[in-house]
Amino acid sequence: MQRLVQGNEATFQGAVRAGASFYSGYPISPSSEIMAEAAKYSASHPEFRFIQTEDEIAAAMSVLGASLAGAKAFTATSGPGFSLMQESLGMGYMSEIPCVFVDVQRVGPSTGMPTLIAQGDLLQVQHGSHGDYYSIAFYPNSVAECYTLVGTAFNVAEEARQPVILLSDAHVGHLYELVDLEALATGVEVLPRALAPLGGHTRHFTGLISDDNGVPRTSDYQVYRRWLAKVKERSAAVAAKHPLYEYRPNPRSATLLISFGIISRTVLPLTEQYGYFRPIRMLPVLAEELREVAKDYRNLVVVEANDGQYASLVEQALKRDVARVPVLGGKVSPAEIADRLAEVIGQA
Repeated sequence: MQRLVQGNEATFQGAVRAGASFYSGYPISPSSEIMAEAAKYSASHPEFRFIQTEDEIAAAMSVLGASLAGAKAFTATSGPGFSLMQESLGMGYMSEIPCVFVDVQRVGPSTGMPTLIAQGDLLQVQHGSHGDYYSIAFYPNSVAECYTLVGTAFNVAEEARQPVILLSDAHVGHLYELVDLEALATGVEVLPRALAPLGGHTRHFTGLISDDNGVPRTSDYQVYRRWLAKVKERSAAVAAKHPLYEYRPNPRSATLLISFGIISRTVLPLTEQYGYFRPIRMLPVLAEELREVAKDYRNLVVVEANDGQYASLVEQALKRDVARVPVLGGKVSPAEIADRLAEVIGQA
């Protein structure tokens, strides 16, 4: 049955459908509704554990601990809180801990503008913690996708044995749409816990490198090289199973618009004039898919609510010049985008 559902509510319900049994978090707009849903759900479902922590660092570490204890665990935050979680995320990658982090973005840096949307955390998702690791991130643009993609994120976390990021923004998180969650649930696969990284032998869970027998080898660079090659190959292989995107070709146009999240919905009215590509798997960048689509267009233009973060990633992946239409502050009309497009295309 269809009913009005908010994006943040759908994210929580999708997590439960995916088998989530633990949530820890600290309230921060525009993600707080996810925590409120978790608190309400835990009151009538004692098998689901909920903790409101003292800060985002504690929330992130609780998620890692809960996952190691056998729960499918997740948290939700926004940009400032996501910054505080970065060291914990690094430990999650280092210790191969499956879990999900939801980042409902707002204008930054730091406290920023809590009521306005942004898409400025992409580079933080990829490079926010230190060292080498391989981020996998998805980004819905509808309430239905909030529900289904959080399930994808949990499955990918189990298979890749690492944290996975579900990106959102203030408008997607607060958007209400008519959806049938029960019907959507029938198409959501639920993978079991990846028990192999959690058992089978003693492991050293301090964020330090260990050999295959769980013995710390903090000074053995050969062990580190082998470990990094293993996790890099596994992460890439799992991500490759989910080349999610939406493409609307326009053979009459020489320009391809690339956009995602809520801004992609603002761009949609322009598809009669331009080609349209919406990445859903944001990281790793859909390089092969974009390369195949982009060969039919002279101009590539990324429209995003930041100052060119994804445009830089596309430019790097395709080794082509990419024009930028930054939507700063998250408020823009299709007519304004069209005017700015005409300007940047004329300069190309």
